[in-house]
Amino acid sequence: VQLQASGGGLVQPGGSLRLSCAASGFTFDVYAIGWFHQAPGKAREGVACISSSGSSDVYADSVKGRFTISRDNAKNTVYLQMNSLKPEDTAVYYCAAKGGSIQVVDVRTYVYWGQGTLVTVSS
Repeated sequence: VQLQASGGGLVQPGGSLRLSCAASGFTFDVYAIGWFHQAPGKAREGVACISSSGSSDVYADSVKGRFTISRDNAKNTVYLQMNSLKPEDTAVYYCAAKGGSIQVVDVRTYVYWGQGTLVTVSS
């Protein structure tokens, strides 16, 4: 099982980035996929989650209206489009897979995790 996050980097406040999460080694289209972030010294927090079919999603309040999660099951890939980035969005971003319903509150329900990609928002 592998989940590989990519697309992080340095961006100025107000800028945009698109993260990708490429999956392999499991039946991708039966799992919901979530994005999480973890800033230095802080707990890992949920950002967004998309259902296995891509028909529904949920977001943390801090990113609503700025971030959009999507998926392409033909490519086994999930994306996180991040717009209007703020310095407080600076963190390592991880993608993870879970069965069942979508949610971003309880990290313990996610069974597969990938390595993170660093996003730095700074002028």
